[in-house]
This record gives sequence, C-alpha cells and structure tokens, in this order.
Amino acid sequence: MNAGDLFDNPQSRAAMRHAELCRQIAAHDVAYHVNDAPDISDAAYDALRREVEEIEVQYPDLITPDSPTQRVGYSTKSTPFQKVVHSRPMLSLGNAFDDQDVRDFYGRVAKFLGVQPDDIVVMAEPKIDGLSCALRYEDGILVRAATRGDGVEGEDITANVLQIPDIPRQLKGTPPKVLEVRGEVYMRRADFQDLNMRQQAAGDKIFANPRNAAAGSLRQLDSRITALRPLRFFAYAVGDVSGAIATSQSGLRQALADFGFTISMPAQLCETVADTLAYYTEVMQNRPDLPFEVDGVVYKVNDMAWQDRLGSVGRAPRWAMAHKFPAEQAVTILRDIQIQVGRTGALTPVAILEPIAVGGVVVARATLHNEDEIARKDIRIGDHVMIERAGDVIPKITAVIMEKREPSSIPFVFPDHCPVCQSYAPRVEDEVVRRCAGGLVCAAQALERLRHFVSRDAFDIVGLGEKSLEEFWDRGLIRTPADIFTLQEQDKGSLTPLRSWPGWGPQSAQKLFASIDDRRNIALDRFIYALGIRQVGQVTAKRLAAYYRSYTAWSDAMIAGDDALQSIQDIGPAVAADITAFFAEPNNVALLTDLAGHLTIADHVMVARGDSPLSGKTIVFTGTLTLITRDEAKARAEKCGANVTGSVSRKTDYVVVGADAGSKRAKAIEFGVTLLSEEDFRDMSQSGTL
Repeated sequence: MNAGDLFDNPQSRAAMRHAELCRQIAAHDVAYHVNDAPDISDAAYDALRREVEEIEVQYPDLITPDSPTQRVGYSTKSTPFQKVVHSRPMLSLGNAFDDQDVRDFYGRVAKFLGVQPDDIVVMAEPKIDGLSCALRYEDGILVRAATRGDGVEGEDITANVLQIPDIPRQLKGTPPKVLEVRGEVYMRRADFQDLNMRQQAAGDKIFANPRNAAAGSLRQLDSRITALRPLRFFAYAVGDVSGAIATSQSGLRQALADFGFTISMPAQLCETVADTLAYYTEVMQNRPDLPFEVDGVVYKVNDMAWQDRLGSVGRAPRWAMAHKFPAEQAVTILRDIQIQVGRTGALTPVAILEPIAVGGVVVARATLHNEDEIARKDIRIGDHVMIERAGDVIPKITAVIMEKREPSSIPFVFPDHCPVCQSYAPRVEDEVVRRCAGGLVCAAQALERLRHFVSRDAFDIVGLGEKSLEEFWDRGLIRTPADIFTLQEQDKGSLTPLRSWPGWGPQSAQKLFASIDDRRNIALDRFIYALGIRQVGQVTAKRLAAYYRSYTAWSDAMIAGDDALQSIQDIGPAVAADITAFFAEPNNVALLTDLAGHLTIADHVMVARGDSPLSGKTIVFTGTLTLITRDEAKARAEKCGANVTGSVSRKTDYVVVGADAGSKRAKAIEFGVTLLSEEDFRDMSQSGTL
C-alpha cells in the first residue's frame, strides 16, 4: 500500500468530477460573495451545486467531507466586512424534487416524533430567490444586520440594510427585548429590469438576474450605492429571541407582520400531504405571474414545539424542506466523454455536450456517474441525448435518442488505466467505480488529497490554494501534508527560492509561512477530518473526537484495533472497517506520526449546553423507549451536550433503560454505570438552561 493511502477517502466513489465541482464552487463563492464579481450566472452556479446533489442522491458513497452539501453558505474569512457570530446557526434546507420526496419528508418527521403523517400540519411558503439576512433588534430598535455567511459567522451589513425601506428601524407593537428576525433580501422583477436599463444607459455592469443584483447591492462597501438599488425584504423566521412570540409557524408569520415586516405570499396552512402538493402545483403554475423570483416552495412543520423537538441534522433542520420546481428537458449532442481522476483515484466519466440553453441556462457538461451507467443507457459519443435539469440546475442525461444514432457509432469502452499517470485502474468487487492504483505517483490523487487537507473545514491554510499547491508540487517541495509544515525550513530562511518565482517575494512568502504557523494548533476533530480517511467526514470526525477526547487516546486505540469503535453513534461496520484498514497500513501510521510531530492537537472539549446535568456525559440507550422515540432521545441528549454511543464501556456515564432491556443493562451493572429510567432521562434532559 502506498504512503498516499493516508489521504484516501473513498467516500467520493467517483471522485474527480465531484472534487472538481467542489473546487469550482469554492472559487465562484469567492468571486460572488467576497469580490462581488461573479464570473458565472446565478443559475449556472446553482447548476454546479445541483450536480453535486444529483450525484450524491444517486450514489451516497460519493459524498466527500468538503462537498458543498455538507456545509452552509460561504466563508467570511477573507471578506472586507466586520464579522458577526450568529447566536444561533443559520441553517440551509434539504431539498425535495418530486412528490415522493415530500411524502418521505412527512414520513421522517412522523417517525421521529412517533406520530402519524396525517397528524402533521405544515406551513407552506414561496421559496424566494434572494440573499439570507439576520436582523437583531434590542428594545425594538435595529442594532445589527448580518449575512448568513457560513451559517455560523456572517458579515456585518447594518449600514446597507438601513437603506432598505421594507426593513423597519423600529418595530411596532411590543416585541421582546431581544428579537432576531431572519428573512430574504430580494429584488422584484420589474425593479430589476429598471435597474439594468439604468446600468446600461450609464455604461455600468449589467446584472445576470435579480438574485445576483440583490446580493451585489447588499454587499457594497459604500452604503450610498445600496441606497440607489431597489431592494426589498421578506421576513420568515426568528433566531435569538428573549421571549416567545408564537407557538406556531403561522402565528410567527402574523407576529412578524404585526411588528411591521412584509411576509411572503401566497402562503398556506396545509393539513394533509395532498394539501401540500396542491399548494406546490398552484405556486408553480402561477410562478410567471409573481412579482418576484421563486425557485420552489418551503414546507415547515407548523407546531413550534415539534420544531424544537425535531431540531437539526448536519446542515439542515429536520422540520423544514424546500420543494424545488420540476426539471426542464432538451436534446443536444454528446461530443465527448472525458475521464477525470479524483483524490481517491476514482475514474469518473463526464459528458461533454454541445452547449444548449435549458430554461435560460447554457449547459455544456453533465455527469455520467460510472461505467455501469454508460453501459445501461448505451451512451455513445456522437449520440443525440435527452438532458434534464431539476431545480434550475445542470442537467443529467436521461435517455439516448436512438433513431438519430449514426450507423458508424461504436460503444464507449471505459479505460482500465488512469488517464493521468497510466497506472492500472482495476474495479474492486462490490464497487461501482474503477480506481487508479497509482497512489502518490498519480498527480491527480496527491493534489486532491492535499487540497482537501488545506481546505476551509480542515486546516484552512490561507495562501495555499490550488495554484500554489500545484506549483509546490511541481517543484518537489510538497508531497505530503507534513511537507507543508517544513516548507519554511526547506526554504532555509533565505526566501531565495520563492522570491525567484513569478508572483512570490519575501512579503508573500512570509505571509504564507505565518499562515502555516497559525495552523500548527488545531482541534482534534478538524485534524481527523483533514486526514481524508475513507468515509470519515466532519460529523464522523466530531464523533471520534468526542469519544476519544485526545489525539493520543484516539491514535493508540486505532493502532490497537479498538473493538469499541462501532459503539460510537453513526459508525457502522463499513466505516469502522475503513478506519481500521487505514491504521493497519504502516506507511499511514508513519506519516501520521510525522505530521503530528509538527502540530499541537488540542483535546476535544465537550460544549457545555447551559447547566444541563447531561452536558459532557457519555450515554447509552437500551431497550424499547415508550415516552419518546429513540431518534428523538438521541437528539435531545446531544442537544444537552451529551455524547451518545452504542455500547457500554467503563467510560459510559449513564445507561438509559427502556422496556425489555438486555445485555447492555447487565453490562452497565457489571461496570458500575448509573442506570436511568426514561423518566429520569426526561427530567435530566429538561433541567438546566438549554
């Protein structure tokens, strides 16, 4: 096994196209959010994100830790605005694309709450295509406004928001002392057209669509420019609030209207799935007549007590879903099939299309997923193909127009060697992809693994972007992550090698060295995630860090083959096997030891949630729970700051015992672990200030 396997993460089974999309989206995020100069249309950007989602829906193993689906918004690190840490995260929404997705949403909510789907009432609202914004009011006075940013940290845009007439500076009525109102800044279609006419007449930039115009206008450094733009605001949610203002989503909408906000219409309270789907159809049919852009509708569980119980998972709330508008179709010609190689060595086919406009967006590429997909649909170069876009995004190939196929057409033969390094690319049993065996010999894999290592959610090393990494790789200065932390030593302090390179000099080199030094201290979960171990994304990395607490404890346990690995929540046999295989390879352990020697890896600290008695405790549930569902019990424990595992050990603090408990209860007694009844757990999880 190669040393490069240290960074092998086959979570992305057909990785290169997926990794390329991640890089493109990150670059476009900087152009759009940071520089206010998008280099593609908003619809084309959405197309890239949707292609990622389409791939991951069909092939969940393709999900990579740095996928856009695993994070919210954009990093504010390099933006010129002051930073604002949100008191409560601003989450994104999961997507539905057909009726069955909506039924599945109802089913998940019902299962979590232990009720029937018919018991669930949802508030349905238009999904406005604008820019999310959070407004903080104290004693009814607007004191701060912020963008969503990455969901945790946004940008202070207070001066610009004060220029929007829809946003009250002082609230009506008697609002709570602290009230954070969340909503969407947007631009009406007619106002957008007028703005572009003025821009054209003045010889200024023409905006691609109302959303881009709204986003660019809101993020001006000069608020006088914002004042000239016809921005509007719809309120639809609250964040930090010092006192309850409603018990339902419909009541919240009315409360926001009473405070002086505009709320989106048409909206409807839906008592059945049929009502929900009928509302969706109505909005879709009336979409062209609405004065603002919408790209779907949003469903929210109406009961806010249920919203609180449901909480969130990953980047999205469990109690809400965005239902995107349907696919659009067109026919074009498949000009080529290119094979791209990702950091796991996966060979991923990409369709190169004759560019064609679909729903106002020009598309020229589509994913083909893997060689089985090509064979199943008998897709050949030169074919006329039906392409489909779902939710205003990039298309996928749904069918071949056989009657237009040329007689000379030949089946596509999927290569069995890597197009980058020419190494053999075998297909592993039970996998849908071929994988290059070149390891670090293959530049595509090594560079992708290094890009992941320095990415925002991993080590986040500023100044070590894609081009810089390629340059250091080509010049032989960086081959493994450990090389990053010896870069200054390799430069021997003279800066002479770097200074002679185009675009580099003493100052830029010193900034890079300082950025690297700034990352020598890192949290355990980020360190684990950065390694790119197979199937270990951000959530799993946090689970491992929370369970083992320190780097030494984790690495020692992994090297020893800890049998307790599968007891950690969400770590099943497949994930455990990949982690175990990683540590079974001596080259991996050697590289890991080398890397750790350059760093200070901070112990994991459980986040205290108020004064809950469960905060920082390790909990196991056993038996049949009758007061709440098992899913809700786990979610409630984690909300209190507890660490939920699947098996009992001497590290376990509490075992919650339901009906018909068996071996776990016996083991808890053997180890002297405290047993809790369901009632005990309920009382402890409700005590304290959460």
